[in-house]
Amino acid sequence: MKNLMCLAAVLIFFIQTAILRTEANIIAQTCQKTPNPPVCLSSLKSDPRSTQADIYGLAIIMVDVVKAKSTTTLNQINQLLKQSPRDKGLIDCADRYNAVLKGDVPEAYEAINVRRRMFALDGMNDAVNEANGCERNFAGRSSHPLTKLNKDVADVASVAAAVINQFG
Repeated sequence: MKNLMCLAAVLIFFIQTAILRTEANIIAQTCQKTPNPPVCLSSLKSDPRSTQADIYGLAIIMVDVVKAKSTTTLNQINQLLKQSPRDKGLIDCADRYNAVLKGDVPEAYEAINVRRRMFALDGMNDAVNEANGCERNFAGRSSHPLTKLNKDVADVASVAAAVINQFG
């Protein structure tokens, strides 16, 4: 009986280890097919849902990251608008990030949930374009407080698009 219990415990250990390796491999394999594997890995590994996620779940997590970073960026834009309410570049950026949060992100969520790859891709590619469009408003300025935020949104949205593009 003791031998049977030991055998069962060892078997359970190896099965759990194999499952964890497989889950880690799915994340690593998915991220290697993106334009920015380090951003992909850090985004997915920081979310506990990723350990149980399939490719669609990983895509949802990446869209969540796009939403969070876009919200942070829009909040910063709104703070800057309090100081410079007539700044046309900031007003344009606010419009762009509102479009991301009210249009592109919901479009991607819905499309992922119904397995419509092209619509999900459109949402994330639009988010990349909006972040880059916001940044163009400040071209020629040596530094601007939105530059890093815009880059972060563009980076995670391009990773999200690459994950979505891996749908079967």
